[in-house]
Amino acid sequence: MAIMAPSSPSLVFTVRRCEPELVAPAKPTPHEFKQLSDLDDRDSLRFQVPNIQFYRYNPSRQGRDPVKIIREALSQTLVFYYPFAGRLKEGPGGKLMVECTGEGVMFIEADADVSLDQFGHAIHPPFPCIDELLYDVPGSGGMLDCPLLLIQFGHAIHPPFPCIDELLYDVPGSGGMLDCPLLLIQVTRLRCGGFTFALRLNHLMSDAPGLVLFMNALGEIARGACAPSIPPVWQRELLNARNPPQVTCTHHEFDELVEPQSLIINPLHELACCSFFFGSTQLSAIRKKIPHHLGKYSTFEVLTAFLWRCRTIALSPNPEDQARLIFMNSVRAILNPPLPRGYYGNAYAISLAVTTVGKLCENPLEYALELVRKAKANVTDEYVRSFIDLVVTKGRPRTTIVKSFVVSNTARVGLRDVDYGWGKAVYGGLAKIFEIRSTSATTFYIEAMNSKGEHGIMVPVCLPTPAMERFVKELNSILQDQSDGGPTSKFIISSL
Repeated sequence: MAIMAPSSPSLVFTVRRCEPELVAPAKPTPHEFKQLSDLDDRDSLRFQVPNIQFYRYNPSRQGRDPVKIIREALSQTLVFYYPFAGRLKEGPGGKLMVECTGEGVMFIEADADVSLDQFGHAIHPPFPCIDELLYDVPGSGGMLDCPLLLIQFGHAIHPPFPCIDELLYDVPGSGGMLDCPLLLIQVTRLRCGGFTFALRLNHLMSDAPGLVLFMNALGEIARGACAPSIPPVWQRELLNARNPPQVTCTHHEFDELVEPQSLIINPLHELACCSFFFGSTQLSAIRKKIPHHLGKYSTFEVLTAFLWRCRTIALSPNPEDQARLIFMNSVRAILNPPLPRGYYGNAYAISLAVTTVGKLCENPLEYALELVRKAKANVTDEYVRSFIDLVVTKGRPRTTIVKSFVVSNTARVGLRDVDYGWGKAVYGGLAKIFEIRSTSATTFYIEAMNSKGEHGIMVPVCLPTPAMERFVKELNSILQDQSDGGPTSKFIISSL
């Protein structure tokens, strides 16, 4: 199997950062308190999601400084998205809200002595030195009385990124949930004239589609617009619990489960983190395993069922154990009426499929496919309302991820399409792979392009080394040409 080096893992570079600064809205904004929705305000969302975009040198932008342009555009964008310039507060009963103070967001200007080409032909996580590209400013990572947005420009390309910690630098003390920024961004100029835009989102504030609305607004203003083409909409009350709450559906998202000792990863086993590319060739090979009479399945359904089954086989848990799949369903168009187009809060519900390890592994792929399809179809307007009501009545519990494969699909949200004036990003998506020493794990689907220029979906995966070897073998077993039995293409594009 050909394994491409993960963005030159031996690559080391230096990032020189200016002192962090607060960028306030360009005009006075309302001083008010804005409550998060009951769908936002959940313990399960109290974490930071790091993203990064890599941009090539554009000859038409010769002499123009991306740091200066984006900093000025940020100030203007915050006039429209002014809650990001405020501070998160905790109200009665622990209810979170944003005090719109207009203090501003944190911004870092940086330079790296590395060129984009040094990261290799394909850009994807895991990225080396990511903490240098998104710096954790001391005191900016809490949830209260801290900047909600931190921005720094950086020069890098895809996970895994060499020296990614230099392009997404984790300023000490800025990674908390209260008293710190809700959004942290760093922009780093690269030696070749390109740059990186690294961002860390406090998930309480927005989901991926909501974040992209903000980033597109920033890009439009950086390119000369006076206002976003899609006006931002707060209206978080649209996703509050009903009065009184009415739990009308069955929800297994909060089942109290204990992870068996047999499912805890052996501490002696090293974790292997790899990124896998699924383009038209790979997806077609998977679809050939599905009987034609079953009809059509979406790319998401096929890929998710396939990975869930392969990953479970690779981990080799007890056949009697429960196997759970959790994935996020956007509810923007599911709700009746649909959410406003500019709504930038969290707007997704959890889909859950449950079976046993034995049934999942021993049955053909169509068994898992039907479970995925049913879980997806289960999310209706009433299901979402019932879920929100349950969240409130149970005191905002965390989603149970024991024995679960968790998938977040960001491949279609448009992170690569954000244009600050230098064109679309070479890579736009997750900056780090979540390394967890448990069989329960989360992965992201990321829009990507391989070294041949083919578009597809990149999936970062982290497994114990023995399980990763079985996982790769299981993936490639279906990539045999149906006519002559010869290999067609390999999934793996990088490893770390």
